[in-house]
Amino acid sequence: MELAIKIFQFILSISILVILHELGHFLPAKYFKTKVEKFYLFFDPYFSIVKKKIGETEYGIGWLPFGGYVKIAGMVDESMDTEQLKQPAQPWEFRAKPAWQRLIIMLGGVTVNFFLAWIIYGCLSFFNGETTFDTVKVDAPMNYTSVAKGMGFQDGDKILKVDGKTQNNLDKLALDVLLSDEITVLRNGKEVTFPTNDEGKAMAFRDENPRAFLTPRFPAVIDSIYNPKTLQAGLKVGDQVVAVDGKKISYYDEFQETVRNSAGKDLKVDVIRDGAIQPLVLSVSKEGTLGLASYKQLTKFYETKHFTFGESIGRGFTRSIESLTYQVKQFKLIFNSKVQGYKKVGGPLAIIKNMPVDKAKDGSVSIDWTLFWSFTAMFSVWLAFLNLIPIPGLDGGHVIFTLYEMIVGKPVPQKVLENAQMVGVIFLLGLMLLIFGADIFKIITNKF
Repeated sequence: MELAIKIFQFILSISILVILHELGHFLPAKYFKTKVEKFYLFFDPYFSIVKKKIGETEYGIGWLPFGGYVKIAGMVDESMDTEQLKQPAQPWEFRAKPAWQRLIIMLGGVTVNFFLAWIIYGCLSFFNGETTFDTVKVDAPMNYTSVAKGMGFQDGDKILKVDGKTQNNLDKLALDVLLSDEITVLRNGKEVTFPTNDEGKAMAFRDENPRAFLTPRFPAVIDSIYNPKTLQAGLKVGDQVVAVDGKKISYYDEFQETVRNSAGKDLKVDVIRDGAIQPLVLSVSKEGTLGLASYKQLTKFYETKHFTFGESIGRGFTRSIESLTYQVKQFKLIFNSKVQGYKKVGGPLAIIKNMPVDKAKDGSVSIDWTLFWSFTAMFSVWLAFLNLIPIPGLDGGHVIFTLYEMIVGKPVPQKVLENAQMVGVIFLLGLMLLIFGADIFKIITNKF
């Protein structure tokens, strides 16, 4: 059921993005009286699932869910149908239109993608507000794992700046650190600035959750107990663990680490209850767990900010730019030879796996619409950026050739356009095969 919901969300999100992106090309093309031969959701090599011709345009749904397309008459596109281009240009063809009109048609898709993200982020800010974890409210220093220490952090460090800028939002702080060049911390009462080590970043990317290297610290106050044996041993909700086997415990992560390292053993645990020390003996499972949790106290560090309708418009734009900025910055990790971020790049199968769902206590799964729309907005910005990359076969490639024509005053030779388009299509097909191959390899090697 969970997999079915994730697949449904993926198809729904992609469908929304593709249809609106292609409408961004379709509408200005029709406005400038350019013939549009096809409008397709998904690709249709050899056959389509559904198709119907209305007027001069064939509308359909293909069977290959990689995107979609509009086929505009007189344009060198991914179909590589050049027969029509051997004839004299007709008034309704793309190639017969002024360069500025062609530029608007080609930029229409990415423009719609960006405005869609802007609208979605604005609506989320207006209707839901924004909940953030304010690191300023946490008095204790962060918990730095071996990954964080590999980047250059030391126990007790308090993060002041990342690349010269303050960041109080915990969700963004971990990503900022991964993308950073240098960190400024308060260490032993002094400000210390150090470069972030790429080897530590590489360790983070090898983890299932690359951002888990940085977590807030809080007292080991127990607020949930799931294991009956732990309850029978005398532990109660509200107890604060202060020592294990005579060793002082200040924070919950210290208690967690001790428990993980004591699988199958009994632990002598001291807790504070009603102001007095209570000694207990707790049996750790073979998996290194006690069946308890401590997370509710973190709610006091969360803050929800609400926005008026007018404020949400500006906030939607800012969030779109932030999303785009983060995604562009991640490129340097993907191509970094030490970090090897490309190993985390996945295709449709990886996206489906990571689609957000809402899991209830009874085990049922449903769509978390807030997370769904957040994902769709983020993906919309990402598609806008990818399509603007100046590669033949993408919108950015067409835009570059059109700008060249506008600057030089004469069009790029038809043969050059055809050859460039062929190279671009081969490159994109190869990239798609590589990404899909990476997904399949991870499944085969159980690393998915």
